Amino acid sequence: QVQLVESGGGLVQAGGSLRLSCTASEGIVSTYDMTWFRQAPGKEREFVAVFRGPTLRTKYSSSVKGRFTIYRVSAKNTVYLRMNYLNVEDTAVYYCAAAVHMTTTYPYWGQGTQVTVSP
Repeated sequence: QVQLVESGGGLVQAGGSLRLSCTASEGIVSTYDMTWFRQAPGKEREFVAVFRGPTLRTKYSSSVKGRFTIYRVSAKNTVYLRMNYLNVEDTAVYYCAAAVHMTTTYPYWGQGTQVTVSP
């Protein structure tokens, strides 16, 4: 069973930066679409960014585009989410998931990591 482990969350002031990591227990980051979601208190889970393993293409939600960068280090079986210019609306639990390429089937999920942005 593939496991995804997120890390890197924490408390940061508005305007600051964080880098989240998602490490897979097996080498799936090159064949799956590695995706970040987030869920704020009282809100539905929302898509943040995806790194499509086979094509190296990326996509971002409009709310983070230009501030967040998703990238992959295949040798480490890890996908990162670099988050700059954080604001309080970015406060959420961030989840990493692996999707079958170009589908919305997500067989693997991480446990989530909390990101809290203070004013």
